[in-house]
Amino acid sequence: MPDRKRKPERETPHKDNLCKTCGRPFAWKKQWERDWDIVKYCSDNCRGYQSGEKDAALEAAILELLAERGRDQTICPSEAAKNVGGEETRRDWEGLMEPARAAAHRLAGVGKVAITQHGQVVDPATAKGPIRLQLR
Repeated sequence: MPDRKRKPERETPHKDNLCKTCGRPFAWKKQWERDWDIVKYCSDNCRGYQSGEKDAALEAAILELLAERGRDQTICPSEAAKNVGGEETRRDWEGLMEPARAAAHRLAGVGKVAITQHGQVVDPATAKGPIRLQLR
């Protein structure tokens, strides 16, 4: 019987994964080559983040601030972080910025708020840089 010829290995497509914590897509990296199918988080910060009562407080603060401002007005996620964390020093609220953006992403996912940049509604998963939040 002849020897079997081995099939050449095929490249598997490297689809973008979605981070389990922040919901943003992240691209394939060479360092994740062997584990790409099981990579769940885009960064060490997202991997170590544990949701808690601050998340619900941030979502409530975002909706409350937007309700106070009115339908056509926007807020920055930092305003919700300052509302929950306190405004005495920057250190009080600065650690809540990423959770505030994640809360905004969750609210945009259920259709309660719209995420805007330069006055235009953008996709929450691809928004990078400063964002503003507006009621839908």
